[in-house]
Order: sequence, then structure tokens, then C-alpha cells
Amino acid sequence: MGIIDNINKLFDHRIRLGIMSILVVNESADFVRLKELLGVTDGNLASHAKALEKAEYIKVEKTFIGRKPNTRYYATKQGKIEFKKHITALEKLIKK
Repeated sequence: MGIIDNINKLFDHRIRLGIMSILVVNESADFVRLKELLGVTDGNLASHAKALEKAEYIKVEKTFIGRKPNTRYYATKQGKIEFKKHITALEKLIKK
């Protein structure tokens, strides 16, 4: 097994890495909160969240608070497993 085998290409981008970092340590986060924490545009956040959702690493819940739409994100069990494998692989790479 190679040293970079568990490095996940999907987490290569800093925005996707940031989304997962936030969702792994918090139960969930809404769109506005993620946008504020990451300092990204709506479109940027939406496209990277879509990539993670497509891989089934996050799930998206759309609701209304009053009349205002609210999009909330959660890391899936599989997403947490893959992210932890990725971080462990990075740590091993750094220690080499």
C-alpha cells in the first residue's frame, strides 16, 4: 500500500476540505454559516457542496424558517469515515 493511497481526491480543494472539517466537528451547519466561516461566494459554496453531496459525503436538508428558505448540511457516516481516512493519510505523509 502506497503512502498516498488514502488521500481522497475529492478533498483536494480547500473549500471541500473546509466544508467537511466544519461538518465533522459540528452536527450540522446552514448555508449562511458555512459561507461566513469559509469566506466564499454563494456559487462557489453551492458547487463544492454539490460535489460532496453527489459522493454522498454530505446530506442536504432544505426547509423554510417562516417564509425564508434554509439549507442545512450534515456529514454522512460515510463522509466522516472517508474524511478521517484522508486526514490520517495526510498526517502519515507529513510524518514521513
